[in-house]
Amino acid sequence: MNVVLTVNGEARALDVAPNTLLVEILRSNLGLTGTHVGCDTSQCGACTVHLNGDAVKACTVLAAQVDGAQITTIEGIGTPDDLHPMQAAFRECHALQCGFCTPGMIMSAIDLVKNSPNLDEAAVRHGLEGNICRCTGYHNIVRAVLTAATQMGSRVS
Repeated sequence: MNVVLTVNGEARALDVAPNTLLVEILRSNLGLTGTHVGCDTSQCGACTVHLNGDAVKACTVLAAQVDGAQITTIEGIGTPDDLHPMQAAFRECHALQCGFCTPGMIMSAIDLVKNSPNLDEAAVRHGLEGNICRCTGYHNIVRAVLTAATQMGSRVS
């Protein structure tokens, strides 16, 4: 099937099987390897991207579902010289170790902040339950999200 979608602001047309997963399109067809495949069962959140502005796990979305869609991946939210506030906060707060979960964690955290005008530690921990990090104790991740939230215009309590 022919799928037309916009990825990180760039229009793309692809010929893929209808049951191709979005994560496969991003990694294999488009070479956007920042979206990671962790579990293939939607448990870990390493493949989280934004689909039409909302965070989704790309391992659960089929090609047939993204025709005409807007996709944003970790590669589309900032540059090395101009990091997104969430990326900068993760760096400043030492919110990563191996980095495998980080892209999905950041994409989920951006969505959480966008949809939560008032955040506290408990809300961040609850909001990121769908993302698993096997290296950290989440403390610095929560700090980073709260730090970025203030920079992104959310209230933090």
